[in-house]
Amino acid sequence: MTQLNSSMARGREDTPLIEQTIGAFFDGMAAQVPDNDALVSRHQGIRFSYRELQREARRLASAMLALGLQPGDRIGIWSHNNAEWLLTQLATAYAGIILVNINPAYRVSELEYALNNVGCKALISMTSFKTSDYLEMIRTVAPELATSKAGSLQAARVPALKTVIQLGSEAVPGMLRFADLIAGGDAADPKLTAVGAGLRATDPINIQFTSGTTGFPKGATLTHRNILNNGFFIGEAMKLTAADRLCIPVPLYHCFGMVLGNLACLTHGAAIVYPNDGFEPLSVLQAVQEERCTGLHGVPTMFIAELDHPRFAEFDLSTLRTGIMAGSPCPIEVMKRVVRDMHLEQITIAYGMTETSPVSCQSMTDTPLEKRVSTVGTVQPHLQVKIIDPESGTVMPIGSSGELCTHGYSVMHGYWGDADKTREAIDAEGWMHTGDLAVMDAEGYVNIVGRMKDMVIRGGENIYPREIEEFLYRHPAVQDVQVVGVPDPKYGEELCAWIILRPGQSADEQAIRDFCQGQIAYYKVPRYIRFVDAFPMTITGKIQKFKIREAMKDELKLDDIHSA
Repeated sequence: MTQLNSSMARGREDTPLIEQTIGAFFDGMAAQVPDNDALVSRHQGIRFSYRELQREARRLASAMLALGLQPGDRIGIWSHNNAEWLLTQLATAYAGIILVNINPAYRVSELEYALNNVGCKALISMTSFKTSDYLEMIRTVAPELATSKAGSLQAARVPALKTVIQLGSEAVPGMLRFADLIAGGDAADPKLTAVGAGLRATDPINIQFTSGTTGFPKGATLTHRNILNNGFFIGEAMKLTAADRLCIPVPLYHCFGMVLGNLACLTHGAAIVYPNDGFEPLSVLQAVQEERCTGLHGVPTMFIAELDHPRFAEFDLSTLRTGIMAGSPCPIEVMKRVVRDMHLEQITIAYGMTETSPVSCQSMTDTPLEKRVSTVGTVQPHLQVKIIDPESGTVMPIGSSGELCTHGYSVMHGYWGDADKTREAIDAEGWMHTGDLAVMDAEGYVNIVGRMKDMVIRGGENIYPREIEEFLYRHPAVQDVQVVGVPDPKYGEELCAWIILRPGQSADEQAIRDFCQGQIAYYKVPRYIRFVDAFPMTITGKIQKFKIREAMKDELKLDDIHSA
């Protein structure tokens, strides 16, 4: 391997970039491997070959155009993993409609924000999951549904939204059923062919909400070219072929499921296997054995839950060879167990951010184990990464810490409707500034050592404390609040809120949690809540969050979690 002189590396370029749209590329793959399994959705009892998946996705795309949706319009999907999610991902790509991923953990205020932030004209939603009633949350945001004709919604709180499509079997006032919608589509619709001819690989096709570097979520806007190529090169790093079968228990609303999962498979003729709608370790083990999966994705907490399941030893996992562990640092002992006990000798580590489609660095199937657990691999093909001094912008020497920046095809189109925030994140030369602190060694391996920004990563979910603070300020008893991340052995980090109450007001921890219930995602509700009289400050009045964090670590006897 070439020895680097400074912390700047360029990926290989021997395999050319794909310059097709997702729909055109998928049509080509369906022609190559028409009878291969494309999707196995086990909890639904659904199996599609590539030919069948192509037909159903084109039917759905035709039906979307018949609804009046046009290329460039936005449609939200608010659902856990299922066949309808994949069909929607492909159908929107065929029709040039921008798919907006909405986290199923979102609650009423977050749903309203997401729909309005990007102007969704339509929303596809599951009906319920465990204790969550999704249709009731939609009715809270758009009570006009009760008396509106399906497809003609006029809602005061979400004015752009015209159509709500629900995934259930029952009829619901004001909403369309997904099954009825797709039944009205035509896979050979000439309008669909005409629309497809006008689409370009550089057109936006997906919006994912990200905390990024400021408080409220922003819509990272990604193109066909962004995510199709990233999915392809992720699959190349895993050495995927049409003989592979990838078990995907990670959520599709994240890039992890949608790009590292779905698109990595669909660009290689491999089979997608969904073990369940949400993560449940037993169903993963059963899916791997019964579907003879060769690959498995997960965040470290998922692999730990699978390894520690009381029935783990019952399952034959010998077909496994590869997969991706990402989302948070991988403890070395967990990686050793995954390699030894799950037969994942060729598992890879990936690093990235939503704004870079998402993967910038990845280890390979033959990367030495010590490099796999101590680094996030090397730069992906057709990309550049550099580590710079955040103040001067100069490239750092090998082995010195600085901000990691990414350049190339994967850098997002921009934040939806926010040119100022886009300029803050992407500099004039097109480099995406990640806000992550990293070190590069002489072989180009990158190690993430910290964050410049004030973000917390809990179990793979990025949380920006400012968003939680802004929400808690709404509580009538809260005068001031500061939210920090504290170490946690299971999730990597947990949230802690220090609250100053208004004079004469009272509240306890439960009252604060009750206030959050149903309004913000469960993972954004602080685990630790403390009521204080003041915050630690500098002489100039700047709050010292690191002192809050240190005080909580002392009180809770917590240590920083390192990946070894």
